[in-house]
Amino acid sequence: MSLKKILLASVFALGATGAQAQTKEIEMVHWWTSGGEAAALNVLKDNLQKQGFVWKDNPIAGGGGTQAMTVLRARVTAGNIPTAVQMLGFDIQDWAEQGVLGDLTPVATKEGWDKVVPEALQKFSKYEGKWISAPVNMHSTNWIWANKAVLDKIGAKQPATWDELIAVLDKAKAAGVTPLAHGGQAWQDATIFDSVLLTTGGPDFYKKTMIDLDQSALASDTMKTVFERMAKLRTYVDPNFSGRDWNLASAMVIKGDAAMQIMGDWAKGEFINAGKKPEQDFVCFRFPGTQGNVTFNSDQFVMFKVSKERQEAQNALAAATMDPAFQSAFNVVKGSVPARTDVPDTAFDACGKKAIADAKEAAQKGTLMGSMAHGHANRAAVKNAMYDVITRHFNGQLSTEQAPKELAAAVKSAS
Repeated sequence: MSLKKILLASVFALGATGAQAQTKEIEMVHWWTSGGEAAALNVLKDNLQKQGFVWKDNPIAGGGGTQAMTVLRARVTAGNIPTAVQMLGFDIQDWAEQGVLGDLTPVATKEGWDKVVPEALQKFSKYEGKWISAPVNMHSTNWIWANKAVLDKIGAKQPATWDELIAVLDKAKAAGVTPLAHGGQAWQDATIFDSVLLTTGGPDFYKKTMIDLDQSALASDTMKTVFERMAKLRTYVDPNFSGRDWNLASAMVIKGDAAMQIMGDWAKGEFINAGKKPEQDFVCFRFPGTQGNVTFNSDQFVMFKVSKERQEAQNALAAATMDPAFQSAFNVVKGSVPARTDVPDTAFDACGKKAIADAKEAAQKGTLMGSMAHGHANRAAVKNAMYDVITRHFNGQLSTEQAPKELAAAVKSAS
């Protein structure tokens, strides 16, 4: 029996025995385990508990959700389906192709989601014209987070170009401060790569390589420059970076042990959770040379097919997720921006207001682009092939001269 048939059989078997699950229970499978992330999710939990639903939290540690997806596949195959699952990008479309996801179109139509969710996000929220997930937010990945006191101490100002960024990192290194806080995990290496590629080649090159997978561009001299710059950044990372979780890297910046971190805007939640204030304790700015362009990912809550009794909980969760008040409250805490374009920026801090303005600018220019590092540029097989080359190069296992050709070959093999 094919995997698709096994999954369908499991889903429909569970749907026929809905009494096995509490219809007023909402089990959420997610990987939001850091302090800032957990605080953000509590906003939704409190909202639904007020409606009489029992919240069953099921966090699975591991930034990027790799472990969560492994657990999910085993559970779905066994017929043990949660109410909803946090999911990213093409993973959503992969599950949709299996025919096991529910249809949120009635809720979406009633509440007018088509009018307020950007098309770039709808690409992942819909399948064959039907809404299959509720987008919670839009994160952008081409950010730098810096400790203001450290920058002031070393006499550095916010860099606007690649050369200025290197100058700031050199000053931090000379002062005995770790210039760049980083965690040696493949998705974190790729997050840096997203920004370096965008500033080096511009949005057209980003689209050509990361989205269109153009072989000549992947193996080009411009790509060689990207890898040269990645190797340069590697010299500013401390020796103990291997295996470090992203939020621990953020903590290094928060404490002043490191000058800055290249990370998506979920990092802001860590600063806020630690009681830090933007422009006072820390500064946020687009990776030098990428202003006006945004690489994004969007956390979405995906609903699987369940019994009619359990659909009430799913519909309530979907509606609560897309409620404008929740979108504002959640994203203020999380560090991201609302998935809805009609949510005002009133409650957002300086970084949040900038993120909302940047996203609107990029959408208007056509430079709101899915992040390769976070599964929004291409399918998992391609993403993982890129991960392998990028990480091997970052760890010195692949030369800068070899890397572009290796990247092109890996992408061709995985496509």
